[in-house]
Amino acid sequence: MMFSKLSSARLLALPVILSLGACVSFETKAPPSMLVLTADNGVTAGVARTASATDALVIQTPEVPRKLDTNRVPVQINASSIAYLKDAFWADKPARLMQQLLSETVSAKTGHLVLSEVDAGGKATRFISGSLLEFGVDAATNEAVVVFDAVKITRGNPTEKRRFEARRPVAAVEAAPVAAALNEAANDVALQIAEWAN
Repeated sequence: MMFSKLSSARLLALPVILSLGACVSFETKAPPSMLVLTADNGVTAGVARTASATDALVIQTPEVPRKLDTNRVPVQINASSIAYLKDAFWADKPARLMQQLLSETVSAKTGHLVLSEVDAGGKATRFISGSLLEFGVDAATNEAVVVFDAVKITRGNPTEKRRFEARRPVAAVEAAPVAAALNEAANDVALQIAEWAN
């Protein structure tokens, strides 16, 4: 008797569940385009670099504040509030995009063998790490801003830390001009870090 009551209740609930499924969408609409960073200084195809894993340079994924732990573009409205730029979505999170840009730029400008931590197999002794503090728009100045606190670690030597910053004017606070300005600023910071890492 108990079994038949439970079965009846489940059967009666089924149309409600099915109708709910018709009203609720679990998918998000894909953005019309995704933003990426493009390296101004890239490694030439066919160029080979050889070194032991211990001599390789590992560029780690930087830490980020919560506002950058997303694929959205933050706009700093004032000292205490931010918004996210409408219709602007990075293809990956800024930390990962910046790591890839740094790896490409440092390899191209220094000639160092740049590896991921996985490729280095735990044998690397030289690292660039740090924190990507700003990667968005300053609404007060209409500028794209990239700020990176880089840390240079070489086992057996003192650790060095330096802040790098670049700003570029933004013609309009819209996806395309902001992405272009951020790409320029990010490349500027990556080049500064490459010169420092050499």
